[in-house]
Amino acid sequence: MDFIKELEKEIIAENNLPDFKSGDTITVSYKIKEGTKERIQQFQGVVIQRKGSGMTETFTIRKMSGNVGVERIIPVASPLIESIKINKKGAVRRARIFYFRERTGKSARIKEKRAVV
Repeated sequence: MDFIKELEKEIIAENNLPDFKSGDTITVSYKIKEGTKERIQQFQGVVIQRKGSGMTETFTIRKMSGNVGVERIIPVASPLIESIKINKKGAVRRARIFYFRERTGKSARIKEKRAVV
């Protein structure tokens, strides 16, 4: 068991992902393979949740595409993640903000956390 945990730590350390939590607006650059071609697609949205730990940790991002909500579940340890950029830090009280799915218009905004200088 210890060998597996050490191996997981090494792989996760290679990712060098920034610290983000639910409520943050992030942009994920994700590698997409279509046949023999490979391209990088950016997915920008609000983090609804982070779930799991170690190699099995995932996070869910939600964005609005037109009037349709699109959610994507991405593993943290995925080799297809090119980079993650944090656009805004959100001030939310919960770890999982599923209530955000029913919100539209002004109520679908998340307050931005102020940076302490």
